[in-house]
Amino acid sequence: MRRLLLLILVGFAVSLTSCRNDFEFESSTGNLSFSKDTVYLDTVFTNIGSSTYTLKVYNKSDKNISIPKVQLAKGEASKYRMMVDGIPGKVFDNVELLAKDSMFIFVEVTANVIDANTTDFLYTDQILFGEGSNTQKVELVTLIQDAYFIYPGRFQNPDESYTYDELNLGLDGDGNPVTIRGRFLEESNPMNGNELHWTNSKPYVVYGYAAVPSNKTLVVDAGARIHFHAESGLIVANNASIHVNGAHSTTPELENEVIFEGDRLEPDFSEVPGQWGTIWFSQGSTNNQLSNLTIKNATVGLLVTGNDGTTSPTLSIENSQIYNCSNVGILARTGTIEGKNVVINKSGQASFAGSFGGSYEFTHCTFANYWSTPNQTAVVLDDYIKTTSGYTIEPLIKANFKNCIIYGSSNLSINLQKKGTTTPFNYHFDHCLIKFIDYSNLFTSNPLYQFSNVNLFTSCLIATNSSINKPDFENPTNNLLRIGENSAAKGTAKTQYSTFNDLLNRNRTSPTDMGAYNWTLFD
Repeated sequence: MRRLLLLILVGFAVSLTSCRNDFEFESSTGNLSFSKDTVYLDTVFTNIGSSTYTLKVYNKSDKNISIPKVQLAKGEASKYRMMVDGIPGKVFDNVELLAKDSMFIFVEVTANVIDANTTDFLYTDQILFGEGSNTQKVELVTLIQDAYFIYPGRFQNPDESYTYDELNLGLDGDGNPVTIRGRFLEESNPMNGNELHWTNSKPYVVYGYAAVPSNKTLVVDAGARIHFHAESGLIVANNASIHVNGAHSTTPELENEVIFEGDRLEPDFSEVPGQWGTIWFSQGSTNNQLSNLTIKNATVGLLVTGNDGTTSPTLSIENSQIYNCSNVGILARTGTIEGKNVVINKSGQASFAGSFGGSYEFTHCTFANYWSTPNQTAVVLDDYIKTTSGYTIEPLIKANFKNCIIYGSSNLSINLQKKGTTTPFNYHFDHCLIKFIDYSNLFTSNPLYQFSNVNLFTSCLIATNSSINKPDFENPTNNLLRIGENSAAKGTAKTQYSTFNDLLNRNRTSPTDMGAYNWTLFD
């Protein structure tokens, strides 16, 4: 009898459970809530896909609901794409949402500038939830920006595979040919017109490597914006040149500055290192002139290999800034460079590396390095390249630093390495502020770091601990490297070298300040 009674009770409980209506869904009556009423998808170039953006939809009621329709207002013709509950599409029927629950909708866009409004270049749509009078909506907005696109040609081979243009860069150290995906710029390109004159009429987007042909000069106008795709960059070939003609700007938009950066325009990518390759001044490039240029988020900002003699520089650079390079800001291998008012910060290895010898002259420059890890420095000088049989040596003809600040988050802001025994290794720091904290006294007897030797270090301020000779930077982790009124660099420069305005085009008045900026009162 007891067993029979137990079976009856179990059966009754099961019958009650089967009658529950927890998973019955009522039609939505327009009471959904959203994480935002407008999804702003950041600026994209025409026909280039955006990042994916997230919208969260909430059912705050006590009832399970079914949304009759979730759709883009423009339907299948919309340039937006959605993913709802992990399913891609543009129109969804009967989307279920449990009580007190939420779901994610992921949105992205790929649109042409001709799809956008002619007045403001905005492309818009809506996500509609429900039908009829119960319909709710979330706005979608993005700015579509037109651009010149420079990319390697694509050719179909007889076997129906595709190959791309490749640049022949000569032979490597083992005699093997070096090629890289890209193409030479053209004076009469059918799509872009004269590709050897980059204007500020609309941005340029480079895929692969664009190369300046031999005996040609690429001219870049003030206000031009150049964007490089991943693993892309610019090569200045043998006997070729580039002239970047940026100018001083008066607004935070840097309206006259020339900017080289990646092609991801979203704010989350604005300070991410290593998004693209480099500007490469290859062996034999000559008469390169960079003025009022900002380079951001490259692997190597400027790569200089080889030189065209010591009487005139391969590269002259002034009033320019290089930030967030995953490897090196300026990497020169047997280069010849002259720089004024150059600022470099946040490089994975070194802000400036004069490697394998060369000839360098920098005046009123700020070489900082506030990388997120300590295994980096600001300035490296050496005279060798390591080979399988030992070292190949090139002379360091000169490396002169005048009225410069050389500082960073690591203890040692300069790294000097000499392998040659008979070749010159000439360097001179004159009226410079240098951070060099040698806690373990590893460099006390090293002849390269004799700071009392006026032939190597003339009137320099050496920060031998963290409390003296500080530069008082505004905010170096955010690449703000103006110096304040408490800076040790204030009034300690050599006035004879201060014959030009500072990076902000302000007059240098005696006594002048070290680095690229005059001191200022911070806001």
